Amino acid sequence: MDRKTRRAAILRIIESRSGDPKLSAAAIAALLGITPRYVHLLLEETGWSLSHHVLERRLGRATGLLLDPRWRDRKIADIAIEAGFSDLSYFNRAFRRRYGATPSAIRDAATAAASARCAASVDSCSDSA
Repeated sequence: MDRKTRRAAILRIIESRSGDPKLSAAAIAALLGITPRYVHLLLEETGWSLSHHVLERRLGRATGLLLDPRWRDRKIADIAIEAGFSDLSYFNRAFRRRYGATPSAIRDAATAAASARCAASVDSCSDSA
């Protein structure tokens, strides 16, 4: 398997398993039959470290859940855990650093926007319920 193919496999594993708080270079390496150092080396070529790739994927997943009306009544901590974060304080700091707002502010803004659409159109209300 060439470097490009291995790197693509690593990125697919990050995509599919980012919700696992135990995801690590060692875990990825074991799945692919390579060394953890080689995982890091291949990802360095993307310009991002493994931890950066994982963090971005987890933050993206958390944002998707915060914007999903089906998760509206879930606690922020539940969303953080579902996205793969094991430390709520770290999640909040990383989220704010990445998006410039708190997770609850993003969710509140999405809820307000959905409510405004509902006020404008009955059809939109039934879609987001």
